Amino acid sequence: MKNSLLKEISIFDLEGFKLGSAEYPDSHTGCTVIISEKGYPTGIDIRGGAPASRESGLLNPLAANDGVHAIILSGGSAYGLDTATGVMQYLADKNIGFSTAAGVVPIVCASCLFDLNGDPKQKHPDAFLGKQACIHAYQGIFQEGRHGAGTGATVGKILGPSHASQSGLATYAVSLGELKVAAIVAVNAVGNIYNPENNTILSGIKDLENQGFIDAEESLYTALQGRDLFHQNTTIGAILTNAKLDKTQLTKVAGMAHDGYARVIKPVHTTFDGDSIYAMSSCTIEADINVVGTIAANVMAKAILKTTEYNKENI
Repeated sequence: MKNSLLKEISIFDLEGFKLGSAEYPDSHTGCTVIISEKGYPTGIDIRGGAPASRESGLLNPLAANDGVHAIILSGGSAYGLDTATGVMQYLADKNIGFSTAAGVVPIVCASCLFDLNGDPKQKHPDAFLGKQACIHAYQGIFQEGRHGAGTGATVGKILGPSHASQSGLATYAVSLGELKVAAIVAVNAVGNIYNPENNTILSGIKDLENQGFIDAEESLYTALQGRDLFHQNTTIGAILTNAKLDKTQLTKVAGMAHDGYARVIKPVHTTFDGDSIYAMSSCTIEADINVVGTIAANVMAKAILKTTEYNKENI
């Protein structure tokens, strides 16, 4: 890393979070859960025009809620929102949630990407899979790559699925003294992934005749007549930190983390994408919001770049 003050760590070095993944391999879809038993403050910033989400209204700084018990990132488009039901059931059975006179109510937010393939036999992420991801979180079962929410993810889809490259789920985390900031992301972008240092394409629209890749922005200018890409994409992720920040500040951090998307994905934040980023904190150390937000953009970009490792496999 260029900045020697930042030390690369594992996302599991952040205390207070549990991560788990589960998938239906034969259907090329899955989900990933982030559990915070105590209910941590969480913000969200949605930049894409086609999000599939649940409980995002609670994350509005004007809303009363100040604690989220789980975030689930899922495939399956809107069908995948059903995974949150399984997460709620699992957490309620463990007496984790917001206390009410009628018992605990787990607060579970969800965002989904489009990995539907048109096969009528394809299973969608559901309540069972959401619960399974929770079980795996407590067992320490979590995998990056073509697992969890990244199981069926692809990038570079402007010219259709035959030109797209495989993607996946990845994490990247750093520390700055006692401050820790991590990103987790499932990349399913309509655009290409670029090296920010030299603007070369690392993954995306495959050139089937000449090998290599086709420029996504140039393709966008000419390929949309008669094409409907509206529901076929979305990059979803989360920033996890131990900085003492409230929901309003975390909403700002999530917004700054979108700069990480913009540095390496082109085009990004289109109406064809549902690009969303959560930011959640265990609130254990004092830290400046501008420092946290700047690091958030860096780790998010690094995590996205890691997903290009999976573009050599056949779709």
